[in-house]
Amino acid sequence: MEFKDYYKTLGVSRDATAEEIKKAFRRLARKYHPDVSKEKNAELRMQEVNEAYAVLSDPEKRAAYDQLGQGRGFQAGSDFQPPPGWDAGFEFSGKGFDGAQASDFSDFFSELFGKNMGADTRQTHHRMHGEDHHAKIMLDLEDSYQGASRSMTLRMPQLDKHGHTILTEHNLNVRIPKGVHAGQVIRLAGQGGPGMAGGTAGDLFLAVHFKPHSRYQIEKKDVYAALPVAPWEAALGATVKIRVPDGLVEVHIPENSQTGRKLRLKERGIPATTPGDLYLMLEVVLPPATTQKARDFYQTMAQEMAFNPRKNIEG
Repeated sequence: MEFKDYYKTLGVSRDATAEEIKKAFRRLARKYHPDVSKEKNAELRMQEVNEAYAVLSDPEKRAAYDQLGQGRGFQAGSDFQPPPGWDAGFEFSGKGFDGAQASDFSDFFSELFGKNMGADTRQTHHRMHGEDHHAKIMLDLEDSYQGASRSMTLRMPQLDKHGHTILTEHNLNVRIPKGVHAGQVIRLAGQGGPGMAGGTAGDLFLAVHFKPHSRYQIEKKDVYAALPVAPWEAALGATVKIRVPDGLVEVHIPENSQTGRKLRLKERGIPATTPGDLYLMLEVVLPPATTQKARDFYQTMAQEMAFNPRKNIEG
């Protein structure tokens, strides 16, 4: 997937006002609209212009896009994958794409804006009901195991009187329920957009994602972790005590285990209504031969043990 430089596409600076972006779009639309243009690849160029305008004319998408590129030096056309949680902490309204569907544009646009951003979650049956808002939040895995209360600051993009996009902060306290999992939505009633003419406020929907963890990997409700073991523990079998997200456990290592063996701790994954499992992936770690005694020991093993780890792959 290629990175798209929307400012370059429209030919405007990164501090351009909303009016400057609109003028640039109109100028390029007159030049590349397929109905009137004689330019080569006019249809493709018009699609690129429409996509850039769909992002930069929307204060919410523009603020998120600017945050994505800030300090990262992405270049137009370079290989790109969005960093984990790149859009976390932004509060978005439910006004949608104003008619533009993610499928009309590039994979880059769809990856960034075609999932949660701009989803229309308003309750249209009540015209005075406030607009629902949504945001992505990044939690620690331990929050799911224990439950927690977290103070969070969300940023709401909007235009100032000069047409520049600014971020206003919204502080809130959130109760994280035990067993929450990635993809789950926490609803905060009445914390979305204000109602009109005495109508009730909209709701705020928080989409849960987990921060990358130094030890654990999460797949749905299952949790995976490496379990380092000494050669003698793997060969002879052992019972070891390790710390997992919900406390200390004793784990039995079967004899003659090898690196890659998977041990399942049933229902020690995400503690949801239907709990996930915790999987420990064995890693046999060799002691370093940094002393003469250790080197002599390894030499004795080499001489006395008829062992060839490449037996099955040699010709």
